[in-house]
Amino acid sequence: MIFETLKPKVENIISNAEDSVEHRLLKICQLLEAHIDYYNWVGFYFRNGKKEELILGPYVGEETEHTTIPFGKGICGQVAVSNKNFVVPDVSAQDNYIACSLTVKAEIVIPIFVNGENIGQIDIDSNTPDPFTEADERFLEFVCQQVASIL
Repeated sequence: MIFETLKPKVENIISNAEDSVEHRLLKICQLLEAHIDYYNWVGFYFRNGKKEELILGPYVGEETEHTTIPFGKGICGQVAVSNKNFVVPDVSAQDNYIACSLTVKAEIVIPIFVNGENIGQIDIDSNTPDPFTEADERFLEFVCQQVASIL
């Protein structure tokens, strides 16, 4: 499975301390978007200090105007409050969804924890209806654990 082949690549990116954290996060976005065909937008959001809002970090995909997201708003804002993974098979069925692009059909958001605190998340949009499986969740949890180790 593609996830098993990507894990060592994620570890290599994370372990390259010569790159800035920002650049390593961008490389992870590029890796995932390039190798998983239904990952059409891959990015990170992080808590803005003590404010109850998320700010956009490195990402790949279409530009987004959603550079700041209040806690509770949209899928990302809900994950910031719930501290739980959120898989959305059909974004049109979600009342509290922030549309980034009309082509997006599904979304998955996995929180990043540092010392037990939710400090951010990886957010992935897909133009494919209902593409995400439990394997995606487990893989992205792995990615988030790796990212947490450099934050």
